[in-house]
Amino acid sequence: MPTLISAPTVIPAAGRPPKIIEEFVGRVNTGTPGVSIARMRSPSGWSEPGQTPEFTEYTIVLAGTLRVETRDGAFDVWPGQAIVTRPGEWVRYGTPGPEGAEYIAVCLPAFAPDTVHRDA
Repeated sequence: MPTLISAPTVIPAAGRPPKIIEEFVGRVNTGTPGVSIARMRSPSGWSEPGQTPEFTEYTIVLAGTLRVETRDGAFDVWPGQAIVTRPGEWVRYGTPGPEGAEYIAVCLPAFAPDTVHRDA
């Protein structure tokens, strides 16, 4: 039987200035460990510490520009584009543009604070 998810759970985010994470599916909102699906809204100038996660992250940009830094370079991901980062790859996300960004993040398995491995 289908399950209606009537609202997301807002989750505290790393980085400054604060961004909004709305988890629709995942460990917090639905108790789902296999996948997390969240809408992110980050303001201009937001950045977070680098990380080396244990999960694959699929990110689709809806509005604005998301900058994704890796050890090999940086990608600016525009509306209508997506990027995939894989487990064990160092990555840092930010929104340096004046409009910030809105995007969907899908993590397999689901995001968990103990599997993201943020830089100190």
